Amino acid sequence: MKRMTALLLATALTAVTLTGCGNGGTRLSIATGGTTGVYYVYGGGLAKVISSDLKGVEASASATSASVDNLKLITSGRADIAFTLADTAADAVQGRESFTSPQPIRALARIYDNYTQLAATRGSGVRKVADLKGKRVSIGAPNSGTLVIARRMLAAAGIDPASGVKAQQLGINESVQAMKDGTIDAFFWSGGVPTAGITDLTSTKKDVSLIDTTDLLPALTQKYGQFYRPLTIHGSAYGLPADVKTVGVPNYLMVSSKMSDGLAHDITKLLFDKKAELARVHPEAKNLDRQLAQQVAPAQLHPGAQRYYTSG
Repeated sequence: MKRMTALLLATALTAVTLTGCGNGGTRLSIATGGTTGVYYVYGGGLAKVISSDLKGVEASASATSASVDNLKLITSGRADIAFTLADTAADAVQGRESFTSPQPIRALARIYDNYTQLAATRGSGVRKVADLKGKRVSIGAPNSGTLVIARRMLAAAGIDPASGVKAQQLGINESVQAMKDGTIDAFFWSGGVPTAGITDLTSTKKDVSLIDTTDLLPALTQKYGQFYRPLTIHGSAYGLPADVKTVGVPNYLMVSSKMSDGLAHDITKLLFDKKAELARVHPEAKNLDRQLAQQVAPAQLHPGAQRYYTSG
């Protein structure tokens, strides 16, 4: 497990290093997430293939707070491509919660599902989300998709997210370290499997469990729609003794509506042409599926991406 963590991070860091300055062509910034999360690793791989395979285009992957932050970077022009959760994308296109008005964003693809990973120390007594009441809990970095779903889950469990837990807003790296240090009892993380930070934690701290969150699924879907669905985290992914059921939500790859049709087409095509190469960077890329990729409601596909999907 430690070797896999090191390999995934090394691959991502190499990809970012390879996508530096160029000869005055198009430069793209990919907004990802924390450095031990899947977005960062996957984004580094995408940056590498864009830079090596699209003539005159260079890309680099940047660490961010993830979903909400990423979409704001897109709409402000400070990033060109963004990884985001479907529920956050829905908020953006509908102009609600973290977004004061509908945002001019379009999707290139639905790429894989995020797993809500609620980690807790066994001594904390946490067996379900409702048990978090009064506990020291990291609910995700500011402007992250994790923060969105953590607050929604706490509310669904009857806990006030503002006062019902001793909340800290930490990213995945900081959450893992805080649990190692014993300064939190639990943390939420929404990410692919395996997430390097979780792998590091479960391989070095043996009193950590992942918690089943599926009892909250009916309340979440009733209030927010069908983004949320049951998924299973296989114990073998993290060296755990048993599988864990949890709530999942899709990830979308988003761009500004202002991106040219040609560039959006070429990036979308590259995702599928280089699927095997991206899967060597992170196994979640194996889940790219041409039919499923088009299911990005309530967002809309970019016209360039739509042209790729309908071209046969």
